[in-house]
Amino acid sequence: MVGDGDRDTGERYFEPLVETMPRTELRVLQEERVLELVEYAYGRSDFYRELWDAHGVHPRDIRTLEDFRARVPFITKDMIRAHRARTGDPFGGMLCVPVEELTSVSSSSGTTGDPEFFAEIWQDAPPLVTAQVRDLWELGLRPGDRVLSPPGTFRNLMDAGFQALGAVVIEVDTWMGNMAEVVEALRTYRPAYLQMMYPQMVELEHLAERTDLKEAFSSLKGASCAGQPLSRRMRERIRDDWGIDVYEYTSAADTGTAWECREHDGFHLWEDTVFAECVDVDEAGWSDVAEGDLGELVATDLDNRAAPLIRYRSEDLVRLSHDTCGCGRTHARMWVAGRRGDETVVGGRSVVLRDIWQAVEDQPETTAGVFQIVRERREVDELRLRVGFDARLTEDVDALAGRLTEAVRERTGVKPVLDLRTEEELLSTMTSVAKFPRVVKS
Repeated sequence: MVGDGDRDTGERYFEPLVETMPRTELRVLQEERVLELVEYAYGRSDFYRELWDAHGVHPRDIRTLEDFRARVPFITKDMIRAHRARTGDPFGGMLCVPVEELTSVSSSSGTTGDPEFFAEIWQDAPPLVTAQVRDLWELGLRPGDRVLSPPGTFRNLMDAGFQALGAVVIEVDTWMGNMAEVVEALRTYRPAYLQMMYPQMVELEHLAERTDLKEAFSSLKGASCAGQPLSRRMRERIRDDWGIDVYEYTSAADTGTAWECREHDGFHLWEDTVFAECVDVDEAGWSDVAEGDLGELVATDLDNRAAPLIRYRSEDLVRLSHDTCGCGRTHARMWVAGRRGDETVVGGRSVVLRDIWQAVEDQPETTAGVFQIVRERREVDELRLRVGFDARLTEDVDALAGRLTEAVRERTGVKPVLDLRTEEELLSTMTSVAKFPRVVKS
């Protein structure tokens, strides 16, 4: 793991001039790119030209960032899907280049519905992978280090990014269900970095009973985790018991990713690649939320010329800060509270995932936090919970159900209707390649 002595040196940043750019310069850069983007998209995208014409918006009217925010309408995933269904265009009218100019079409994980597809143009490495090089450098990855590369290729294969850093890629099947083999590969190849997903953490919980994971992971400078937020208890377990400095990352509203730095205090948004807004949207319109208050993340691609997202409502509820981070980076950070659609109203009482999570992880048999809210709509008469338990630790399922019921009631004020299953059974229902959905219809 990189020591504290490296924190204050020039070696801390992969692109120091960009990563520590003064905010006034970032603002100028963003305005230049936004104005170019508006004209570019209007002239090439059927989706944007149709939408903006309907709202009386033309590129000549957009001369500043303030004009952009005041005049250009939001877009949503459903609007793109509706255009796709109406026209038969697989790109939803977003594509700004001839199809033959595309290098690849990759997909999202499909957690919130059908996977979304991303058209990309690249020379040596996919744009998403290229942007993550800064984050991998901050984690401590350096030329000559070995990495275990995940085989999943949604949003593109990561090998090009590792190789751009001069790292040596070890091809090992690190996917779900193979963590025992991964542990052996760690002992054999002694890599500096490993990427994992939430279900793999649950697998490691089971392996920890018979395997010295701290020894197995001792070569790592760090590991990343995506696909599902880690619970407080799980994060402590990974750090304290297994000795891993884990870096979480999340989506930057489908424009890229946002990673933690070594401070582990929020996710960094690379603002030379995305223009991020934090807003409150209701039937009357929208408004900015105060710095640090909860709002919906709205994102605009600044580096995507194939099919850019412009004022895209993510449905992610975040807190945004523009203060300089303890790492010295000036780009905005966000803290994710959840998705707009995840709040459940039970008999008029609001229930959020965080409260249920804390109640579930406090029980020894369910400490991995594998649970789902089952509902057909946001407002319901009863709180139906599906919870996965560790079968090796559970002697009396009825007793566990009693404790869980009381713990959830204390946290939420609502008595749940429980459906207890083994962790393996519940995780096997995943329809996404990487994420475990917390709210399901059945």
